[in-house]
Amino acid sequence: METEDGKHQQQRQQMDYRDAGVDLEAGRDFVTRIRSSVERTRRPEVVGGLGGFSGVCRLPAGLRQPLLVSSTDGVGTKLELAQRWQAHHAVGIDLVAMCANDVITSGAEPLFFLDYIATGRLGPEALTEVVAGIASACTSCGCALLGGETAEMPGFYADGSYDLAGFCTGVVEADGLLDGSRIAVTDSVIALASSGPHSNGFSLIRKLLHTTGADPGSSYVEGESRSLREWLMAPTRLYGPLVTTLRQARLPLHGMAHITGGGLPENLPRCLPQGTSVALDPGSWTVPPFFRWLQRQGEIPEPALWNTFNLGVGFCLVVPRTATAAVLECCRQAGEIAWLIGSVVPGDGGLQGVPR
Repeated sequence: METEDGKHQQQRQQMDYRDAGVDLEAGRDFVTRIRSSVERTRRPEVVGGLGGFSGVCRLPAGLRQPLLVSSTDGVGTKLELAQRWQAHHAVGIDLVAMCANDVITSGAEPLFFLDYIATGRLGPEALTEVVAGIASACTSCGCALLGGETAEMPGFYADGSYDLAGFCTGVVEADGLLDGSRIAVTDSVIALASSGPHSNGFSLIRKLLHTTGADPGSSYVEGESRSLREWLMAPTRLYGPLVTTLRQARLPLHGMAHITGGGLPENLPRCLPQGTSVALDPGSWTVPPFFRWLQRQGEIPEPALWNTFNLGVGFCLVVPRTATAAVLECCRQAGEIAWLIGSVVPGDGGLQGVPR
């Protein structure tokens, strides 16, 4: 006769991973779904295919003293709004842009990208859209989506929610590395427009949306065609294709800065050599109305606004003064909104002309 202990033992032995909330079959199906997106990003240097324990990539041929340049990042709390509003493809682009835009500031060409997706319960449709966005951005940057990892973690993440992290590696010749040493007093600083807040400042944005009860489907300012949701979910702009165009035109680049969290005051000085600053002209552009709307809604002091958001500037180029006109024209022909925002002057590494 079977005892109660025996019955309980039998029940314990019949449990499998699915009972714990992890669906291995869904995971295999997800890999099948994303295979075509990944394969479209392939570079000649990639060795092997999807599905191994690691990705393998050769260095491009012909390099004499190659240096590898790497960056890692995520999308931050923008993900909460993206998941609420089903903007999965857009945050896939954000993930690549936040890493690749950092890599190119060193003069490097993005070579490959890897992603990490953590979720409570695998939702193949949404995550397939995320990977499609990642692959689309990789294709634009010319880098291979070399691999990734999807972790199903029930009980740790809520069902239907996910988190993203990415890792980009680029390559540059040693004599082409941009480390600030080429920047000189009188160099021009050229601004490139952002597409919106990119992936920064969303903890404050989300708080303001919650406290004001703003309708994300409506226009936030009279005369603006995009809704609040469309503006917030606009993917981070990818600046790598423009930098490639400038290099192909043999235009000189002395330095670059990706304007992310901390805005212009924190990020632009990061590319400067010791003993220099940037004299910024705040009147050289009109801050997009969205940021002024945020400022009014939250009664945000002007210095805090500058130190939180990009204010319409997503990237900066530092070029010789004599090349300013040619670089601006090349940017405009490439479809970028670009303008002279300041110049390099002697100083202590900060920005002159910004609110304090």
